[in-house]
Amino acid sequence: MAIAEEPPPAGGRRKRLDARRNQQVLLDAAAAVFVRAGVDAPVREIAAEAGVGMGTIYRHFPTRADLVVAVFRHQLDALADVTVSAAGETPYEALRSWVARFADFLVTKHGLAEAMHSDQAGFESLHAEFVERLLPVLDHLLAESAAAGETRGDVRAYDLMLGIGNLCIGVETFPDYHARHMIDVLLAGLAREIPGSTGVNQAAC
Repeated sequence: MAIAEEPPPAGGRRKRLDARRNQQVLLDAAAAVFVRAGVDAPVREIAAEAGVGMGTIYRHFPTRADLVVAVFRHQLDALADVTVSAAGETPYEALRSWVARFADFLVTKHGLAEAMHSDQAGFESLHAEFVERLLPVLDHLLAESAAAGETRGDVRAYDLMLGIGNLCIGVETFPDYHARHMIDVLLAGLAREIPGSTGVNQAAC
């Protein structure tokens, strides 16, 4: 979905809504590129994904750090929304879907510290916010899946979150390392009786 370069000449509220929608499209495009090519991907690739000129990106986000932080928060908001699930998903499938999106999110987080350069305090604040907001969501998904008898109930959300994060370490350094497969194995081991599923999104990590 391309961004409208010039909002229609309507009232101020309409313009604000258009600008917000355009920014969401741009952030979705940047997130997709970051997952595919890392946070150092060329701005022109993001512009092509969003269907805009590079100038549009720089108007919204003057520096790469601005863009990476915005994408990080955009993904964080989406992950924190527990109502996002596909119709007909079992609790276990909802857990797997969320973990796939969480793994995509970790790609942005891996590049966040470098993008923010010397702003260590800012990075640590964002990291703390991500744990604080997402840990209750994962805990809820685990509890729902365990209550449905689909997964074991003795796994803490914090432990699982750390496990997923650790499985993603080294992806950029070792191209032959299949972190996505290992996350799939981890989730399969969590299940009491594995429903029919295609596994974790292979675009993650």
